[in-house]
Amino acid sequence: MTEFTFDGLVGRIDRIDNFLSKFVIPRRVDIWTPPSYSADTLQRYKVLYMHDGENVFDSSSSVWSQVDWGIDETVTRLTDEGKIMPTMVVALWSTNIRASEYMPQKLPETASTAILRKMLFKRDQTEICSDNYLRFIVEEVKPYIDKHYRTLVGMEDTSIMGASMGGLISMYAVCEYPQIFSGAGCVSTHFPVGRGIALRYMADHLPDPKNHRFYFDFGTRTVDKNYEKYQKRADVLMAKAGYRQAENWITMKFEGHEHSEKDWRKRVHIPLEFLLK
Repeated sequence: MTEFTFDGLVGRIDRIDNFLSKFVIPRRVDIWTPPSYSADTLQRYKVLYMHDGENVFDSSSSVWSQVDWGIDETVTRLTDEGKIMPTMVVALWSTNIRASEYMPQKLPETASTAILRKMLFKRDQTEICSDNYLRFIVEEVKPYIDKHYRTLVGMEDTSIMGASMGGLISMYAVCEYPQIFSGAGCVSTHFPVGRGIALRYMADHLPDPKNHRFYFDFGTRTVDKNYEKYQKRADVLMAKAGYRQAENWITMKFEGHEHSEKDWRKRVHIPLEFLLK
């Protein structure tokens, strides 16, 4: 593990270049702690796990948009303003089989599922392996973080967030491990993949609304312009499962926003406040 820094970084990043795993191929993991972490050695921290870690802090590693989420600045500001609890962020970098790792695995066997698997094969992906990806987080990364950092280890203090396919795997993570994660931040969730096949899983697996929360949003430009009709179907499932808007579930529409970190960083304070307050 080495310290990683760049101009403008707020707080500290400890970087593991190759986090070895029994379940998935090795990848880079960035562990961010806020400025207060070294100043107050008694404080313990909530933990937010984020996918596509290359886009979370540093714009130079954000391949698609050359813009990062600005998580270090935003979490620090919200904490200083008293809007969220002290929080550290674990950013898991994606790999060349991102789609296979982020696509919910426990899908019903339908024609859409078969089409999805053919699509992944054509894109040089493996079989869907998101169950192993989640085991990597839950059985390997989280124990490491809880051992080496001053974390609050309980479900109520552990959340997960991502965008696009990262939104799908965040939803799936809370459904599969409701005893580990209390909330999911699902930004520009890529529900259209496989003709909305992940919604069929979601219908039967949403956890108890008494102690879990979900945030969904979407824009209206580029890829996001196709999301609203699928998100409306997801909203019906949320209400049917007993979730209530503004209490333990939020869905928001952002006019003019694109499918890009450029716009996600403009609104990321909203899911952060909702998940970490």
